[in-house]
Amino acid sequence: MFRSLKYRNFKLFFYGQSISLIGTWMQKTAVSWLVYRLTGSALLLGLVGFVSLIPSLILSPYAGSLIDRHNRYKILLITQIVSMAQAAALAAIIFFKYYNIPCIIFLSLLQGVINAFDVTCRQSLMVDMVEDKNDLPNAIALNSTMTNMARIVGPAIAGVILSTFGEDFCFIGNFVSYVPVLICLLLMKLNLSVSAPSQKSIWVELEEGFKYVAGDKDLSSMIIMIGISSMFVIPFNTLMPIFAKDLFSGNASTFSWFESAAGLGSVISAMYLANLKSSKSLMRITMIASAIFGLSLILLSYSGILPIALVFMTFSGLGMMAQTSSINTYIQTHAIPEMRGRAISYYIMAYQGMIPIGSLLIGWTANAFGPRLAVCIAGIIGLLATGMFVLYKTKFSGKHATLMLR
Repeated sequence: MFRSLKYRNFKLFFYGQSISLIGTWMQKTAVSWLVYRLTGSALLLGLVGFVSLIPSLILSPYAGSLIDRHNRYKILLITQIVSMAQAAALAAIIFFKYYNIPCIIFLSLLQGVINAFDVTCRQSLMVDMVEDKNDLPNAIALNSTMTNMARIVGPAIAGVILSTFGEDFCFIGNFVSYVPVLICLLLMKLNLSVSAPSQKSIWVELEEGFKYVAGDKDLSSMIIMIGISSMFVIPFNTLMPIFAKDLFSGNASTFSWFESAAGLGSVISAMYLANLKSSKSLMRITMIASAIFGLSLILLSYSGILPIALVFMTFSGLGMMAQTSSINTYIQTHAIPEMRGRAISYYIMAYQGMIPIGSLLIGWTANAFGPRLAVCIAGIIGLLATGMFVLYKTKFSGKHATLMLR
């Protein structure tokens, strides 16, 4: 399961990001709790989620083309430094109790712009950290495990800190967490192949990337699937502060339990994916995971007892993680090298770029019809999308087999 850690560069990346992502989830939990505590508005919760991710929808294709043209390592180093500066600014305004919602929204937007480049860069750099490409699926799964372990540990720590010391310590903790990741990046020794300067404009390369992804039926169907899930299903998490505070009469710790439960399910599925010996079953895993995700949300939406709700939250994390990670791994292992950055950028656009629109939609739905019905609708859409995906793949496979016989 841990075979990718034998590569020095990936090991440094893994350890540095592990610490940084814990800080990121501490801050994410604290921002959601703070905004809802100050405003009591589900719509504003959705708005914060919207501005923090909408740049990925607009900028990811451009980021993919930029990363394919330049040194990925240097871009990643720059994005981490700028992220640290953003975390410092957010920590400062909360420490001095300048509770200005527009300012928090602006800094969340800034982080979203940074992430549009940072996430695409990190994903496309993964292949350069692992010398044996047969270990790339394992490295991607371990990276997902790391991300979701942080999703358990970060909110759990945030819950303790929020109830004991206050929000400002969560933001300061995130700022400090960038120190080890920068140290690890500086210690890495990557032999990146430098491409000849492109004679094409970046807009031509954007068009080429789109044509490549659209022309590959497997890649395009996987990206469409994650896009639908990201717009209508994954944003259910936006409403968890409402579930914790209003529906279960809890506090910040209760909210952190919901986040940690989803993280636990994510880690379970990530560990399973890390043990896969081949990428051949990724399509089937995507179908099963998507069905689990949709069904668990329907059951979660009308759970009246907290422990039962946390169980279904765990299954939702399991399904969501297996779905997103299997699609991510499929794209990285099937895209041709010269198009990998652009293919990944369309995945990021469909994944992170659609979530903000979905956050606004589910925030509006919760305001109009209540949070339980909003989550239930998300689960139903997830199941319908899974059925359509299975039907499409079955028909496409049948047509492909017929053509092969001819």
